[in-house]
Amino acid sequence: METGKRIKKIDARFTEAEYAIIQDLEKTLGVRKTDLVRSGILKDAHVTTVNAKALVGFLDSISAELGRCGNNINQLAKHANILNKRNILSPAIIGHFNLLFEQYLSNQKKLEAALRKIIRSLGNNQL
Repeated sequence: METGKRIKKIDARFTEAEYAIIQDLEKTLGVRKTDLVRSGILKDAHVTTVNAKALVGFLDSISAELGRCGNNINQLAKHANILNKRNILSPAIIGHFNLLFEQYLSNQKKLEAALRKIIRSLGNNQL
């Protein structure tokens, strides 16, 4: 956003349908109508407005899922340690677990990179 006080005003008229769209975007995105119009005019054409509520909900669900994955991994490791102490842990199971864990770590790194890219993009394209 440009610095300085906003002292200039532009009046615009909209049809009922256009105004309804703007009101819907205001409610859905949680952004004031003036900011929507301003960003639509002043931003580059390739910049897309982000549905902040949906994005936060999606990120929250990802965070919850990662937490569940971490809990599952801890439970599997605890169970494997118990079996290993009893000398009944199969090497095939260890190998399979290690393969799945490597895939999990790879997917987690990709997810982290994607989230960093989203966060950087949002930081560069704020309303």
